[in-house]
Amino acid sequence: MAGSSAMQCGQLGQMGLRRISFQGLRKAAVTQSKVKGRRVGAGNMRSVLSVRCGEKVKVRVRLDHQVQFGETHAILGSAKSIGAWQEKVPMTWTEAGWVVDLEGDSGETVEYKHIIVTHDGGVIWEEGPNRTISLPDEGDFELVTHWGCTQEDPQFQGGRSPKSHGSDNGHAGKAEEQTEGKAESSKVEEAVREMSTSFVKEWQGASVKDRKERSGKWDTTGLGGPTLQIVEGDKSASNWWRKLDVVRDLLSGEAGKKDRLKALINAAVYLKWINTGQIVCYEDGQHYRPNKHAEISRRIFVELERISGQKDVDLKELLVIQKIHPCLPAFKAEFTASVPLTRIRDIAHRNDIPHDLKQEIKHTIQNKLHRSAGPEDLVATENMLARITRNPGQYNEAFVKEFQIFYAELKDFFNAGGLTEQLEGLRQSIDDEGQVILDHFLASKGKLDQLNSSDTAKITESVLDTLHALTCIRERLLEGLVSGLRNDASDAAIAMRQKWRLSELGLEDYSFVLLSRLINAFESEGGASWLAEEAKSGRVGKWTPALTSLAMAVQQLGLSGLQKEECVAIKNELLAWSATSARTNDTKAWALRLKATIDRVRRVAENYTDTVLQLYPDFVEKLGNALGIPENSVRTYTEADIRASVVFQVAKLCSFLLKAIRTTAGGDGFDVIMPGRARGTLLEVDRIVPGTLPTSATGPIILLVKQADGDEEVKAAGSNVAGVILLHELPHLSHLGVRARQEKIVFVTCDDEERSANLRTLLNKPVEIVASPESVHVEFRDALSPQKQDKQESVSEPKSQQKDTITVTKQSVVVRSPPGTVLNLSEATTENAGSKAAACGELAVLVEQAKKVSAAFLVPRGKVIPFGAMEDTLENSGSSSKFKTLLEKVETASLEGGELDKVCNELQVLIAAQRPAQSILDKLSADGFPKETRLIVRSSANVEDLAGMSGAGLYESIPNVRLSEPDVFGKAVAQVWASLYTRRAVLSRRVAGVPQKEASMAVLVQELLSPELSFVLHTVSPIDQDKNVVQAEIAVGLGETLASGTRGTPWRLAANKFDGTVKTLAFANFSEQMMVKGGANVADGSVVKAVVDYSNQRLSVDTEYRQQIGQYLATVGFFLEKHFGVPQDVEGCVIGKDVYIVQARPQP
Repeated sequence: MAGSSAMQCGQLGQMGLRRISFQGLRKAAVTQSKVKGRRVGAGNMRSVLSVRCGEKVKVRVRLDHQVQFGETHAILGSAKSIGAWQEKVPMTWTEAGWVVDLEGDSGETVEYKHIIVTHDGGVIWEEGPNRTISLPDEGDFELVTHWGCTQEDPQFQGGRSPKSHGSDNGHAGKAEEQTEGKAESSKVEEAVREMSTSFVKEWQGASVKDRKERSGKWDTTGLGGPTLQIVEGDKSASNWWRKLDVVRDLLSGEAGKKDRLKALINAAVYLKWINTGQIVCYEDGQHYRPNKHAEISRRIFVELERISGQKDVDLKELLVIQKIHPCLPAFKAEFTASVPLTRIRDIAHRNDIPHDLKQEIKHTIQNKLHRSAGPEDLVATENMLARITRNPGQYNEAFVKEFQIFYAELKDFFNAGGLTEQLEGLRQSIDDEGQVILDHFLASKGKLDQLNSSDTAKITESVLDTLHALTCIRERLLEGLVSGLRNDASDAAIAMRQKWRLSELGLEDYSFVLLSRLINAFESEGGASWLAEEAKSGRVGKWTPALTSLAMAVQQLGLSGLQKEECVAIKNELLAWSATSARTNDTKAWALRLKATIDRVRRVAENYTDTVLQLYPDFVEKLGNALGIPENSVRTYTEADIRASVVFQVAKLCSFLLKAIRTTAGGDGFDVIMPGRARGTLLEVDRIVPGTLPTSATGPIILLVKQADGDEEVKAAGSNVAGVILLHELPHLSHLGVRARQEKIVFVTCDDEERSANLRTLLNKPVEIVASPESVHVEFRDALSPQKQDKQESVSEPKSQQKDTITVTKQSVVVRSPPGTVLNLSEATTENAGSKAAACGELAVLVEQAKKVSAAFLVPRGKVIPFGAMEDTLENSGSSSKFKTLLEKVETASLEGGELDKVCNELQVLIAAQRPAQSILDKLSADGFPKETRLIVRSSANVEDLAGMSGAGLYESIPNVRLSEPDVFGKAVAQVWASLYTRRAVLSRRVAGVPQKEASMAVLVQELLSPELSFVLHTVSPIDQDKNVVQAEIAVGLGETLASGTRGTPWRLAANKFDGTVKTLAFANFSEQMMVKGGANVADGSVVKAVVDYSNQRLSVDTEYRQQIGQYLATVGFFLEKHFGVPQDVEGCVIGKDVYIVQARPQP
């Protein structure tokens, strides 16, 4: 069947999808869909949501089916308007299903099918014959379809139903005279849609009159904590107020205090399913008016506000609390009165309406509401209003008006009013200045709602004005909410606070709508290709609306509590780059700088997605299975939350702009860290961790890595790793990058969503990766013979350069100094203090010589605790014997079963408990450092900083200590000693063939600098091996940001040693800088982090300054290279006008 389906669908199987989501949306591990169908490979797909092909007929197709997280729906068919079997047309996700707006010619016969587009870009066809319809003559219609039901009779709502052709079941289309009843029904539905609140639109339950006797699942097997309490509580809670009380008891009880986050998540999911009708509320024979519900809601709200105001509340809890608030009924005075919502009683006793209608209102709305109110009552009331207003004049005008007033009151009780209604409801509590802001927003919103123009510039201007006004009023509301709820607040004040809270959340939801309209307007204008063409023509000012939109979108995220300082910095950058666009002379540099900021936005979006993925899936699955919630609702819950968030629109804006940037600045989404050619099976892993590769992966493998922190060693993960593709950016000169080049591992990064999706289609298949400085190609290759598979070949270095490659050298010889020895830097040698300390000593000697050739630099003062001091300390403490025993064990300890981890941990604990002799501390302060001087304690092992064996980042450096606090200083020295035996360090030496007993550690003690900028410099371009060019990577603050750990990119400059030319290859976008803690009494071995705003960083905004920095570093690098005789890997920093060099070693 699947095969025949694919044949009927023409050539679509060879086409693919251009994804509009972002990397974080692919991180959910969800069970493969059980939908039957044939999968085909990925390609490209349009991102438009409307297809216009004719004039008359407009059809909204709504597919009533949800898919797994990360998947989407699309449609294709025979007509040109839906792809002509060549190009998928994507459908848009909604709570009610997937929709697409199509236009076609009247009477046109169309064959089509729905498809699922998987997370990796493949497609799944629905089975069965092609769907076949004839479009009506004219008008607007809606067509609801169901996945896999290709023979269902098409029912067009909103007009005459067309004929159906070619169905195997023989159903003919309905004749025109047979559709009159359905046409009448569609009018009612249309009226409902016009007045529907989001509350009713999301309703998935049965109507009041269709409800059967209560039944349920309540399976508590394997449950515990808040989930168990919810399920057991629901079993005995039939009606709505009892279910609300289950939530109140959970949040205010012992379980809520012990597992607060878990309690909040379970409450949010439970209430959501109640409000959408998936958990049904039944009458239980006991009568309670709505004031009972209002009182319970008030108590829940107060508890949520109490939690929100606590100092220890975290972002996860706040995000979940925001989901609970809209599910609670209102509790203002008219709803807590003894007999609330009495208007419906008067309506049900009117004498100016038909008796049957009166009885229906009385029994299905009035009595039900006053006996056992529930969300279903709002649905019933809205359906009734649609009926009585369908035909104007059919019922008494006074009756209709009264019913409309009651409907408004009921919406108010369920907190289901529209945004304008919500904001008007709190007008009396806003001061005069706030009233002006509110009026401006409502006026802008009203103008936008009335706008009927095809002029995208007018639409964009109006939406941006409304979004700006929305931000102003939202900020105002948050200012009023930030103070928290007073313990003595009156009931009226608490009720008004709920209105403020819901209005603020409603504004956030409306910003989603506005951003969606902006994205559609940008696509209509010409999309990413249009922006790129404008930039290439020098008109980058055309980007301003898109950049302003993204800036305000990011501002919404900050207002919602997501990385507030980060969002402020990003907003400032986007507005600054937008403002400078009109006067830029270097379009490529402008685009690269903009890319850095947009990549920063993507990280915020991915962090949010990761957070949501940590919050919901497990709890939703457990609670859903226990309560018998439909599998599809459980499976799509988390995706629905992400897709309904502002973050989703932010991600779409980022994807749109990044595509335009790549077209403008060049590049294919790949970045080469280590060029070369390699073949192997492509495997996906979360991280590069030893012992995590599949045991079945015996041949050469290429790793597709989701995340790296920059400190990994590839070969330690597996000797058969031939190449790495990392799915995010990485500094070229990071520890991981240096090690990859040293280990000759082909290494590239990829931050392009489309390419990442295409790479996933090759998983578990043999591939070849060819990476050169100019391009990267990853392609499927038939399995090779073992002899050929093992061979790797460089594609970047000429043969004459390859022969200069430095081979791995053995660890240096160790000469132990007498106990209590402290060396001056000038006394440090490779044998007594390691290559790092020896190089620093040599650098100090070079300071005067460098001044003579205009390559001036400084070196921080330093002393060395030499080889042997650690062993002496162990002997003095009586720990030497235990140390030697553990050292023998670590040599052979196995990775399996955690044996190696255990031995390494014991070694580190033993050594970290030691303290250097007092005589050493005395000598350091006697003729070296005043006791109050801030110091950094650095490793200098005999197995690092060697030619071919850099050991970059393997060993500890502890900043911000001083001799006046001997315990803190001594602890830092012991930590450096202990870092010789971390798991990574031990595995690194195993790979290099160095016996563990031959590794030794000296400690370099230097004056701590507080740099404005830190840099890593390679004196030969590491990618293309150009000996005339140095490459520098620069970051704000301490250099640890560059070396490892921090996600982001540095400023990357390529400077010619001889002609002074400097190229900017990348702009910095690290979110934070590392700094030394301030204050005279703070020197505890730690650093602080601060958010960086690059709009006020000189390297980002001053082209001349970048040139000066690049030229100066090239001069210093060339001087050091000439002195040491080989290319150098240099670390240093900039303080004011001075350049400091803190380390130089052979470049890998």
